[in-house]
Amino acid sequence: MSREAVVAKRYAAALFELAQQQQAIAAVEDQLKLVVEAVQSDAEIGKFLSSPNIGSDQKLAILKQALSSHVSELVLDTVALLIARRRQGMLQDVYEAYTRVAGDQLGQARATVYTAQELSADELKSVEAQFGKLLAKQVVAQQVLEPSLLGGIQVRIGDRLYDGSLSGKLARLEKTLKSKAL
Repeated sequence: MSREAVVAKRYAAALFELAQQQQAIAAVEDQLKLVVEAVQSDAEIGKFLSSPNIGSDQKLAILKQALSSHVSELVLDTVALLIARRRQGMLQDVYEAYTRVAGDQLGQARATVYTAQELSADELKSVEAQFGKLLAKQVVAQQVLEPSLLGGIQVRIGDRLYDGSLSGKLARLEKTLKSKAL
């Protein structure tokens, strides 16, 4: 695990503890996601935050003005702390670590389901149920269309990838045939 990942996990754990005390775990996650998406969706915001020519105080003042009506004081203080310590580039990592910490504590897991064609709501619920049994957690799935899979699905939960795709099966078959040919 990289040093930045460890640092992001520490920030996320501290933020989770405070959110838990305020009984705002889900709200903090949603607000943190909002901030991350805002920063990622506009390159100018990213440049502004990473610019060494602009002081932390000025960055904080502008961010507080822009975000104060959309996020809680807790999330705002966390973002301010990251900026003050020149770690604004870790915002995405903190968000991802927070979702893992919150999920672990609440018995939940987030899954990304990659498919060649869109699944119906019932099919997605079925995937959530199957992986929920496997992990003994409540699984919340998000679907991503990936036409290169040809068929089947891939499910990523944390750093694990469950590959039931046709392209994955073909790749494994090719590897087996090559190893037996030698």
